[in-house]
Amino acid sequence: MFFVLVLQNVITLSVNLADNLMLGAYSESALSGAAAVNQIQFVYQMILLAFGEGIVVLGTQYFGKGNTDPIKKVSSIAMRFGLFTAVLLFVLVSVFPAQAISIFTNDAAIITSGSEYLRVVRFTYLFFAVTQILLATLRSTGVVKIALGLSILSLIVNCCINYTLIYGRFGAPELGITGAAVGTLTARILEVLALLLFIRKKDRNLHLAIRDYTVFDRSLFKDYIRLMAPLLFVNSMWGFNNAFQNAILGHMTARAIAANSVASTLFLLVKSGAQGAAGAASFFVGKTIGEGDMDKLKSYAKTMQIMFVFIGICAGILLFLIRIPILSVYNLEPETKALANQFLLILSVIVVTMSYQMPTNSGIIKAGGATKYCMVLDLVSIWCITLPLSFLLAFVFHASPALVVCMLNFDQVFKGIPAFIKVNYGTWAYKLTRD
Repeated sequence: MFFVLVLQNVITLSVNLADNLMLGAYSESALSGAAAVNQIQFVYQMILLAFGEGIVVLGTQYFGKGNTDPIKKVSSIAMRFGLFTAVLLFVLVSVFPAQAISIFTNDAAIITSGSEYLRVVRFTYLFFAVTQILLATLRSTGVVKIALGLSILSLIVNCCINYTLIYGRFGAPELGITGAAVGTLTARILEVLALLLFIRKKDRNLHLAIRDYTVFDRSLFKDYIRLMAPLLFVNSMWGFNNAFQNAILGHMTARAIAANSVASTLFLLVKSGAQGAAGAASFFVGKTIGEGDMDKLKSYAKTMQIMFVFIGICAGILLFLIRIPILSVYNLEPETKALANQFLLILSVIVVTMSYQMPTNSGIIKAGGATKYCMVLDLVSIWCITLPLSFLLAFVFHASPALVVCMLNFDQVFKGIPAFIKVNYGTWAYKLTRD
Protein backbone atom coordinates (compact mmCIF):
# COMPACT_ATOMS: atom_id res chain seq x y z
CA MET A 1 0.00 0.00 0.00
CA PHE A 2 2.82 2.42 0.89
CA PHE A 3 4.47 2.26 -2.53
CA VAL A 4 1.13 2.60 -4.34
CA LEU A 5 0.26 5.71 -2.30
CA VAL A 6 3.70 7.23 -2.84
CA LEU A 7 3.54 6.60 -6.59
CA GLN A 8 0.01 7.97 -6.70
CA ASN A 9 1.13 11.15 -4.91
CA VAL A 10 4.14 11.50 -7.21
CA ILE A 11 1.98 11.24 -10.32
CA THR A 12 -0.67 13.56 -8.90
CA LEU A 13 1.97 16.16 -8.13
CA SER A 14 3.56 15.57 -11.53
CA VAL A 15 0.32 16.94 -12.98
CA ASN A 16 0.90 20.13 -10.99
CA LEU A 17 4.55 20.16 -12.02
CA ALA A 18 3.59 19.77 -15.68
CA ASP A 19 1.17 22.71 -15.38
CA ASN A 20 3.86 24.67 -13.60
CA LEU A 21 6.56 23.93 -16.17
CA MET A 22 4.36 24.64 -19.20
CA LEU A 23 2.98 27.89 -17.81
CA GLY A 24 6.42 28.87 -16.55
CA ALA A 25 7.82 28.36 -20.05
CA TYR A 26 4.91 30.39 -21.49
CA SER A 27 5.12 33.49 -19.29
CA GLU A 28 5.88 34.51 -15.71
CA SER A 29 2.54 36.32 -15.31
CA ALA A 30 0.63 33.19 -16.41
CA LEU A 31 2.57 31.10 -13.89
CA SER A 32 1.89 33.59 -11.10
CA GLY A 33 -1.80 33.91 -12.01
CA ALA A 34 -2.35 30.15 -11.88
CA ALA A 35 -0.34 29.95 -8.65
CA ALA A 36 -2.61 32.54 -7.01
CA VAL A 37 -5.76 30.65 -8.04
CA ASN A 38 -4.27 27.37 -6.88
CA GLN A 39 -4.04 28.79 -3.37
CA ILE A 40 -7.85 28.84 -3.36
CA GLN A 41 -7.81 25.26 -4.64
CA PHE A 42 -5.39 24.26 -1.88
CA VAL A 43 -7.65 25.58 0.89
CA TYR A 44 -10.59 23.79 -0.72
CA GLN A 45 -8.56 20.59 -1.08
CA MET A 46 -7.59 20.66 2.61
CA ILE A 47 -11.25 21.00 3.62
CA LEU A 48 -12.19 18.03 1.44
CA LEU A 49 -9.25 16.13 2.89
CA ALA A 50 -10.75 16.60 6.37
CA PHE A 51 -14.07 15.18 5.19
CA GLY A 52 -12.20 12.23 3.66
CA GLU A 53 -9.95 11.68 6.68
CA GLY A 54 -13.08 11.42 8.82
CA ILE A 55 -14.20 8.51 6.62
CA VAL A 56 -10.78 6.83 6.73
CA VAL A 57 -10.23 7.13 10.50
CA LEU A 58 -13.72 5.88 11.36
CA GLY A 59 -14.13 3.54 8.37
CA THR A 60 -10.87 1.62 8.83
CA GLN A 61 -11.87 0.65 12.36
CA TYR A 62 -15.21 -0.68 11.12
CA PHE A 63 -13.37 -2.46 8.32
CA GLY A 64 -11.05 -4.02 10.91
CA LYS A 65 -14.16 -5.34 12.68
CA GLY A 66 -15.49 -6.74 9.39
CA ASN A 67 -18.50 -4.38 9.29
CA THR A 68 -18.76 -2.33 6.07
CA ASP A 69 -22.33 -1.02 6.27
CA PRO A 70 -21.42 1.91 8.57
CA ILE A 71 -18.67 2.94 6.12
CA LYS A 72 -21.27 3.59 3.40
CA LYS A 73 -23.38 5.64 5.80
CA VAL A 74 -20.38 7.72 6.87
CA SER A 75 -19.46 8.23 3.21
CA SER A 76 -22.98 9.54 2.56
CA ILE A 77 -22.57 12.10 5.35
CA ALA A 78 -19.16 13.21 4.03
CA MET A 79 -20.47 13.53 0.48
CA ARG A 80 -23.13 16.01 1.60
CA PHE A 81 -20.48 18.16 3.25
CA GLY A 82 -18.28 17.94 0.14
CA LEU A 83 -20.99 18.92 -2.32
CA PHE A 84 -22.16 21.81 -0.14
CA THR A 85 -18.60 23.14 0.08
CA ALA A 86 -18.13 22.80 -3.69
CA VAL A 87 -21.27 24.78 -4.48
CA LEU A 88 -20.44 27.47 -1.90
CA LEU A 89 -16.92 27.96 -3.28
CA PHE A 90 -18.21 28.05 -6.87
CA VAL A 91 -20.65 30.84 -5.99
CA LEU A 92 -18.05 32.88 -4.09
CA VAL A 93 -15.38 32.83 -6.81
CA SER A 94 -18.01 33.47 -9.50
CA VAL A 95 -19.23 36.62 -7.74
CA PHE A 96 -15.83 37.85 -6.47
CA PRO A 97 -13.12 36.49 -8.83
CA ALA A 98 -10.71 39.44 -8.84
CA GLN A 99 -11.18 40.06 -5.11
CA ALA A 100 -10.32 36.43 -4.35
CA ILE A 101 -7.07 36.62 -6.34
CA SER A 102 -6.13 40.03 -4.92
CA ILE A 103 -5.77 38.38 -1.51
CA PHE A 104 -2.50 36.92 -2.78
CA THR A 105 -1.14 39.80 -4.85
CA ASN A 106 -1.75 43.44 -5.77
CA ASP A 107 -0.12 43.07 -9.21
CA ALA A 108 -2.72 43.94 -11.88
CA ALA A 109 -1.24 41.63 -14.57
CA ILE A 110 -1.27 38.63 -12.23
CA ILE A 111 -4.87 39.35 -11.16
CA THR A 112 -5.95 39.53 -14.81
CA SER A 113 -4.22 36.23 -15.69
CA GLY A 114 -5.60 34.57 -12.57
CA SER A 115 -9.15 35.69 -13.37
CA GLU A 116 -8.92 34.08 -16.82
CA TYR A 117 -7.76 30.83 -15.24
CA LEU A 118 -10.40 30.90 -12.50
CA ARG A 119 -13.19 31.44 -15.02
CA VAL A 120 -12.74 27.84 -16.19
CA VAL A 121 -11.20 26.13 -13.15
CA ARG A 122 -14.19 26.94 -10.90
CA PHE A 123 -16.18 24.26 -12.76
CA THR A 124 -13.77 21.59 -11.48
CA TYR A 125 -14.81 22.02 -7.85
CA LEU A 126 -17.90 19.78 -7.95
CA PHE A 127 -16.15 16.94 -9.80
CA PHE A 128 -13.16 17.16 -7.47
CA ALA A 129 -15.37 16.85 -4.37
CA VAL A 130 -17.08 13.68 -5.63
CA THR A 131 -13.73 12.10 -6.56
CA GLN A 132 -12.04 12.85 -3.24
CA ILE A 133 -14.91 11.58 -1.07
CA LEU A 134 -15.23 8.36 -3.08
CA LEU A 135 -11.48 7.73 -3.03
CA ALA A 136 -11.39 8.22 0.76
CA THR A 137 -14.27 5.76 1.10
CA LEU A 138 -12.41 3.14 -0.94
CA ARG A 139 -9.16 3.81 0.94
CA SER A 140 -10.87 3.01 4.25
CA THR A 141 -11.18 -0.57 2.95
CA GLY A 142 -7.60 -0.74 1.65
CA VAL A 143 -8.46 -0.04 -2.01
CA VAL A 144 -5.81 2.42 -3.23
CA LYS A 145 -4.72 1.31 -6.72
CA ILE A 146 -7.62 3.09 -8.40
CA ALA A 147 -6.26 6.41 -7.11
CA LEU A 148 -2.99 5.63 -8.87
CA GLY A 149 -4.85 4.84 -12.09
CA LEU A 150 -6.79 8.09 -11.91
CA SER A 151 -3.58 10.04 -11.35
CA ILE A 152 -1.99 8.49 -14.43
CA LEU A 153 -5.10 9.30 -16.47
CA SER A 154 -5.09 12.87 -15.20
CA LEU A 155 -1.39 13.30 -15.98
CA ILE A 156 -1.75 12.11 -19.57
CA VAL A 157 -4.91 14.11 -20.31
CA ASN A 158 -3.66 17.26 -18.63
CA CYS A 159 -0.26 17.24 -20.33
CA CYS A 160 -1.71 16.58 -23.80
CA ILE A 161 -4.36 19.29 -23.58
CA ASN A 162 -1.98 21.76 -21.95
CA TYR A 163 0.62 21.33 -24.67
CA THR A 164 -2.02 21.69 -27.35
CA LEU A 165 -3.96 24.67 -25.99
CA ILE A 166 -1.36 26.69 -24.08
CA TYR A 167 0.91 27.01 -27.10
CA GLY A 168 -1.62 26.46 -29.91
CA ARG A 169 -0.19 23.23 -31.34
CA PHE A 170 -1.72 20.98 -34.02
CA GLY A 171 -3.84 23.82 -35.41
CA ALA A 172 -5.54 24.55 -32.07
CA PRO A 173 -5.87 28.15 -30.85
CA GLU A 174 -3.19 29.52 -28.52
CA LEU A 175 -5.14 30.01 -25.29
CA GLY A 176 -2.27 30.43 -22.82
CA ILE A 177 -3.42 30.18 -19.22
CA THR A 178 -7.00 29.41 -20.28
CA GLY A 179 -5.71 26.33 -22.13
CA ALA A 180 -4.19 25.06 -18.88
CA ALA A 181 -7.54 25.53 -17.13
CA VAL A 182 -9.34 23.57 -19.88
CA GLY A 183 -6.86 20.72 -19.42
CA THR A 184 -7.50 20.63 -15.68
CA LEU A 185 -11.29 20.66 -16.12
CA THR A 186 -11.20 17.86 -18.70
CA ALA A 187 -9.00 15.73 -16.44
CA ARG A 188 -11.34 16.22 -13.45
CA ILE A 189 -14.39 15.14 -15.47
CA LEU A 190 -12.66 12.02 -16.78
CA GLU A 191 -11.49 11.17 -13.25
CA VAL A 192 -15.06 11.06 -11.97
CA LEU A 193 -16.30 8.98 -14.90
CA ALA A 194 -13.45 6.46 -14.56
CA LEU A 195 -13.94 6.21 -10.80
CA LEU A 196 -17.68 5.59 -11.09
CA LEU A 197 -17.00 2.90 -13.69
CA PHE A 198 -14.49 1.24 -11.36
CA ILE A 199 -16.94 1.27 -8.43
CA ARG A 200 -19.66 -0.25 -10.57
CA LYS A 201 -17.52 -2.98 -12.16
CA LYS A 202 -14.59 -3.74 -9.84
CA ASP A 203 -15.25 -2.81 -6.19
CA ARG A 204 -15.88 -5.94 -4.12
CA ASN A 205 -15.83 -4.52 -0.58
CA LEU A 206 -18.61 -1.94 -0.42
CA HIS A 207 -20.73 -2.33 -3.58
CA LEU A 208 -21.52 1.39 -3.48
CA ALA A 209 -24.68 2.58 -5.24
CA ILE A 210 -26.51 5.90 -5.58
CA ARG A 211 -29.12 4.76 -3.04
CA ASP A 212 -26.37 4.57 -0.39
CA TYR A 213 -26.05 8.35 -0.60
CA THR A 214 -29.71 8.93 0.21
CA VAL A 215 -29.37 7.27 3.64
CA PHE A 216 -28.82 9.31 6.80
CA ASP A 217 -27.82 7.73 10.13
CA ARG A 218 -28.13 10.13 13.07
CA SER A 219 -25.88 8.12 15.43
CA LEU A 220 -23.07 7.84 12.88
CA PHE A 221 -23.53 11.51 12.03
CA LYS A 222 -22.74 12.40 15.64
CA ASP A 223 -19.71 10.08 15.66
CA TYR A 224 -18.48 11.52 12.37
CA ILE A 225 -18.91 15.14 13.45
CA ARG A 226 -17.16 14.52 16.78
CA LEU A 227 -14.22 13.01 14.93
CA MET A 228 -14.20 15.20 11.83
CA ALA A 229 -14.67 18.63 13.47
CA PRO A 230 -11.10 18.80 14.85
CA LEU A 231 -9.80 17.46 11.51
CA LEU A 232 -11.72 20.15 9.66
CA PHE A 233 -10.35 22.83 11.96
CA VAL A 234 -6.77 21.58 11.59
CA ASN A 235 -6.96 21.18 7.81
CA SER A 236 -8.74 24.50 7.30
CA MET A 237 -6.15 26.27 9.42
CA TRP A 238 -3.39 24.53 7.46
CA GLY A 239 -5.01 25.54 4.18
CA PHE A 240 -5.43 29.14 5.29
CA ASN A 241 -1.92 29.06 6.70
CA ASN A 242 -0.54 28.06 3.30
CA ALA A 243 -2.65 30.73 1.59
CA PHE A 244 -1.53 33.33 4.12
CA GLN A 245 2.10 32.36 3.55
CA ASN A 246 1.71 32.99 -0.17
CA ALA A 247 -0.16 36.23 0.50
CA ILE A 248 2.75 37.46 2.64
CA LEU A 249 5.29 36.60 -0.06
CA GLY A 250 3.03 37.93 -2.83
CA HIS A 251 2.68 41.31 -1.16
CA MET A 252 6.42 41.52 -0.54
CA THR A 253 7.33 41.28 -4.23
CA ALA A 254 5.62 40.05 -7.38
CA ARG A 255 8.66 37.87 -8.18
CA ALA A 256 8.17 35.96 -4.94
CA ILE A 257 4.86 34.51 -6.20
CA ALA A 258 6.47 32.87 -9.24
CA ALA A 259 9.56 31.80 -7.26
CA ASN A 260 7.45 30.28 -4.49
CA SER A 261 5.20 28.54 -7.02
CA VAL A 262 8.21 26.79 -8.55
CA ALA A 263 9.80 25.94 -5.19
CA SER A 264 6.61 24.75 -3.50
CA THR A 265 5.66 22.54 -6.48
CA LEU A 266 9.01 20.73 -6.33
CA PHE A 267 8.77 20.58 -2.54
CA LEU A 268 5.35 18.92 -2.77
CA LEU A 269 6.73 16.44 -5.30
CA VAL A 270 9.50 15.17 -3.01
CA LYS A 271 7.12 15.42 -0.05
CA SER A 272 4.99 12.70 -1.66
CA GLY A 273 7.01 10.00 0.11
CA ALA A 274 5.91 11.37 3.48
CA GLN A 275 2.33 11.74 2.26
CA GLY A 276 2.25 8.14 1.06
CA ALA A 277 3.70 7.01 4.39
CA ALA A 278 1.03 8.95 6.27
CA GLY A 279 -1.74 7.43 4.15
CA ALA A 280 -0.46 3.89 4.63
CA ALA A 281 0.10 4.45 8.34
CA SER A 282 -3.43 5.77 8.87
CA PHE A 283 -4.93 2.63 7.30
CA PHE A 284 -2.85 0.18 9.34
CA VAL A 285 -3.31 2.12 12.57
CA GLY A 286 -7.09 2.31 12.20
CA LYS A 287 -7.41 -1.32 11.11
CA THR A 288 -5.21 -2.57 13.96
CA ILE A 289 -7.21 -0.60 16.54
CA GLY A 290 -10.38 -2.09 15.07
CA GLU A 291 -8.87 -5.57 15.48
CA GLY A 292 -7.97 -4.75 19.10
CA ASP A 293 -4.28 -5.73 18.85
CA MET A 294 -2.49 -2.97 20.83
CA ASP A 295 0.88 -4.77 21.03
CA LYS A 296 1.04 -4.95 17.26
CA LEU A 297 0.05 -1.27 17.10
CA LYS A 298 2.98 -0.19 19.29
CA SER A 299 5.38 -2.23 17.17
CA TYR A 300 3.98 -0.68 13.99
CA ALA A 301 4.41 2.84 15.42
CA LYS A 302 8.10 2.33 16.26
CA THR A 303 8.92 0.79 12.88
CA MET A 304 7.06 3.50 10.99
CA GLN A 305 8.92 6.31 12.75
CA ILE A 306 12.26 4.90 11.60
CA MET A 307 10.88 4.66 8.08
CA PHE A 308 9.70 8.29 8.21
CA VAL A 309 13.20 9.54 9.10
CA PHE A 310 14.78 7.56 6.25
CA ILE A 311 12.19 8.94 3.80
CA GLY A 312 12.96 12.49 4.95
CA ILE A 313 16.71 12.17 4.41
CA CYS A 314 16.19 10.77 0.91
CA ALA A 315 13.68 13.52 0.08
CA GLY A 316 16.06 16.26 1.22
CA ILE A 317 18.92 14.92 -0.91
CA LEU A 318 16.62 14.54 -3.92
CA LEU A 319 15.27 18.08 -3.70
CA PHE A 320 18.78 19.49 -3.41
CA LEU A 321 19.94 17.58 -6.51
CA ILE A 322 17.02 18.27 -8.86
CA ARG A 323 16.58 21.99 -8.15
CA ILE A 324 19.06 23.32 -10.77
CA PRO A 325 18.00 21.04 -13.69
CA ILE A 326 14.31 21.82 -13.11
CA LEU A 327 14.86 25.56 -12.72
CA SER A 328 16.65 25.66 -16.07
CA VAL A 329 13.38 24.72 -17.83
CA TYR A 330 11.48 27.78 -16.62
CA ASN A 331 11.28 31.00 -18.63
CA LEU A 332 11.81 33.26 -15.60
CA GLU A 333 13.75 36.43 -14.97
CA PRO A 334 17.24 35.80 -13.46
CA GLU A 335 16.20 37.41 -10.17
CA THR A 336 13.15 35.14 -9.93
CA LYS A 337 15.22 32.02 -10.62
CA ALA A 338 17.79 33.04 -8.00
CA LEU A 339 15.00 33.55 -5.46
CA ALA A 340 13.45 30.16 -6.30
CA ASN A 341 16.87 28.53 -5.83
CA GLN A 342 17.18 30.08 -2.37
CA PHE A 343 13.72 28.81 -1.44
CA LEU A 344 14.60 25.30 -2.64
CA LEU A 345 17.81 25.18 -0.60
CA ILE A 346 15.80 26.04 2.50
CA LEU A 347 13.09 23.50 1.69
CA SER A 348 15.63 20.72 1.08
CA VAL A 349 16.42 20.96 4.81
CA ILE A 350 12.82 21.50 5.95
CA VAL A 351 11.59 18.38 4.10
CA VAL A 352 13.72 16.17 6.37
CA THR A 353 11.97 17.21 9.60
CA MET A 354 8.60 17.51 7.86
CA SER A 355 8.86 13.90 6.65
CA TYR A 356 9.01 12.76 10.28
CA GLN A 357 6.50 15.03 11.98
CA MET A 358 3.75 15.05 9.33
CA PRO A 359 3.20 11.28 8.96
CA THR A 360 3.73 10.79 12.71
CA ASN A 361 1.08 13.36 13.56
CA SER A 362 -1.30 12.64 10.67
CA GLY A 363 -0.65 8.99 9.92
CA ILE A 364 -0.28 7.63 13.46
CA ILE A 365 -1.60 10.01 16.12
CA LYS A 366 -4.52 11.46 14.19
CA ALA A 367 -5.47 8.07 12.76
CA GLY A 368 -5.53 6.72 16.30
CA GLY A 369 -8.30 9.17 17.15
CA ALA A 370 -6.30 11.88 18.96
CA THR A 371 -7.62 14.58 16.63
CA LYS A 372 -7.94 17.27 19.31
CA TYR A 373 -4.24 16.99 20.09
CA CYS A 374 -3.42 17.64 16.42
CA MET A 375 -5.77 20.62 16.43
CA VAL A 376 -4.09 22.23 19.46
CA LEU A 377 -0.60 21.53 18.08
CA ASP A 378 -1.36 23.23 14.76
CA LEU A 379 -3.15 26.12 16.43
CA VAL A 380 -0.19 26.90 18.67
CA SER A 381 2.66 26.25 16.23
CA ILE A 382 1.18 27.91 13.15
CA TRP A 383 -1.15 30.64 14.35
CA CYS A 384 0.59 31.64 17.58
CA ILE A 385 4.22 31.31 16.49
CA THR A 386 4.95 30.88 12.78
CA LEU A 387 2.55 33.30 11.07
CA PRO A 388 2.83 36.23 13.53
CA LEU A 389 6.64 36.11 13.43
CA SER A 390 6.65 35.79 9.63
CA PHE A 391 4.35 38.81 9.31
CA LEU A 392 6.64 40.86 11.55
CA LEU A 393 9.72 39.81 9.59
CA ALA A 394 8.10 40.68 6.25
CA PHE A 395 6.35 43.97 6.96
CA VAL A 396 7.91 45.41 10.12
CA PHE A 397 11.56 44.39 9.88
CA HIS A 398 11.49 44.12 6.04
CA ALA A 399 13.53 40.92 6.03
CA SER A 400 14.52 39.13 2.83
CA PRO A 401 12.02 36.71 1.23
CA ALA A 402 14.41 33.83 1.98
CA LEU A 403 14.40 34.58 5.72
CA VAL A 404 10.61 34.89 5.66
CA VAL A 405 10.35 31.47 3.97
CA CYS A 406 12.53 30.02 6.76
CA MET A 407 10.12 31.33 9.37
CA LEU A 408 7.02 30.32 7.41
CA ASN A 409 8.22 26.71 7.53
CA PHE A 410 9.48 26.76 11.11
CA ASP A 411 6.48 24.74 12.30
CA GLN A 412 7.73 21.77 10.28
CA VAL A 413 10.72 21.66 12.65
CA PHE A 414 8.93 22.54 15.88
CA LYS A 415 6.13 19.98 15.58
CA GLY A 416 8.56 17.06 15.42
CA ILE A 417 9.34 17.33 19.15
CA PRO A 418 5.78 16.99 20.54
CA ALA A 419 5.07 14.34 17.87
CA PHE A 420 7.95 12.18 19.16
CA ILE A 421 6.88 12.59 22.79
CA LYS A 422 3.19 11.94 22.12
CA VAL A 423 3.57 8.83 19.96
CA ASN A 424 6.20 7.18 22.19
CA TYR A 425 5.14 8.23 25.68
CA GLY A 426 1.57 9.52 25.43
CA THR A 427 -1.91 8.13 24.77
CA TRP A 428 -3.19 8.44 21.21
CA ALA A 429 -5.00 5.18 20.30
CA TYR A 430 -8.75 5.21 20.93
CA LYS A 431 -11.57 2.86 19.92
CA LEU A 432 -14.06 4.88 17.87
CA THR A 433 -16.51 2.26 16.61
CA ARG A 434 -19.89 1.32 18.05
CA ASP A 435 -20.19 -2.30 19.20
